[in-house]
Amino acid sequence: MQSYTIGQAARLLGVSPDTARRWADAGRMVTHRDEGGRRLIDGKELAAFSVELAKSGGGEEDTSYTSVRNAFPGIVTAVKLGDVAAQVEIQAGPHRLVSLLTREAVEELGLEVGVEATARVKSTNVHIDRA
Repeated sequence: MQSYTIGQAARLLGVSPDTARRWADAGRMVTHRDEGGRRLIDGKELAAFSVELAKSGGGEEDTSYTSVRNAFPGIVTAVKLGDVAAQVEIQAGPHRLVSLLTREAVEELGLEVGVEATARVKSTNVHIDRA
C-alpha cells in the first residue's frame, strides 16, 4: 500500500504541512516512521481521514482547487468495480468527486483506495489521472 509524507498528505487534504503535523501530533492522523525517520501516513488511513475531515468541515484553511485546467488533486476513497464499468470517488480537500469509467481504465491506472489521483473536469466529463 502506498504511504504519504506529511507534506504530501497536507497537499491532498488542502491544508498546510504545519496543520497536518499538528493533526498527527494530536493523534488525529496515525503515522509511522520509515527507515530514514520520516513520518508517513498509510494511504487507506489518509483516505478515511480525508472523508471524515470533509464531512466535519474540519479544514482549517480555505484552499481553492480550481485552476486553469480544472485539476482536483486528491486521494481515492472508494472504487466500485462492475463487469465492464467502474465508479471511482476522489476526495480533493473539501471536494468529493465521482467518476464513471471503464473497469479496464481503473485496472490500468492501478486505482484503489488510498492512491493519489487527480480528477480533471472539462464540461460535463471528469477524467482521472494517476499521480
